Amino acid sequence: MAEITRLSGCSDWIELDFVERERTPSELMKLGIRLHLAGLSLSNTIRELEKFGVERSRKAVHDWVQKADLQPADDTSPDHVALDETVIQINGQQFWLYAAVDPETNKFLHVRLFTTTTTALTQRFLQELREKHDVSDAVFLVDYAKHLAAALRRAGLRFQTIRHGNRNAVERIFREIKRRTSSFSNSFSHVQPTTAETWLQAFAVWWNSLN
Repeated sequence: MAEITRLSGCSDWIELDFVERERTPSELMKLGIRLHLAGLSLSNTIRELEKFGVERSRKAVHDWVQKADLQPADDTSPDHVALDETVIQINGQQFWLYAAVDPETNKFLHVRLFTTTTTALTQRFLQELREKHDVSDAVFLVDYAKHLAAALRRAGLRFQTIRHGNRNAVERIFREIKRRTSSFSNSFSHVQPTTAETWLQAFAVWWNSLN
């Protein structure tokens, strides 16, 4: 177990409530999930597991990540929220990853994947964010995208339009997502959008565990 700890660090944030009859020890399942989210391909992850005498398929590790249903923690009260979106390729089509980040902790607050980017979808994202966190008094940091400002205005939330400073927190995280998904040729192939969204939300939980 000492070697597992060295490779994975703390994995308390991974819940295995979905496990019914799983022949892989829970510590190694958590290791597999953590290594894949941290940057290893599915093939390299199963090679690491083989070092502990566990032979599982790429699909098995993929299913662990999907079934764990990892979501960023709720019930925070940030002073500022960096809000932005970026393009994610899925099967050659563009989708928009929306993210809200607390720039003081560098943690994801909420993550969603949408087929397009509009004021209405931004309002939907903000409503979900408000259901999870107390952001009524927070100042949202956005770029010059008009639909972001329009949605925040309609929701009665305060915001500042800036390109640098604390808003860079979300830009840094987006760069890390792009780096991480470069192992998929900067896209997700042969998966449904909901599968990609689940992976991105799990990635957000892994990222938060480091901060």
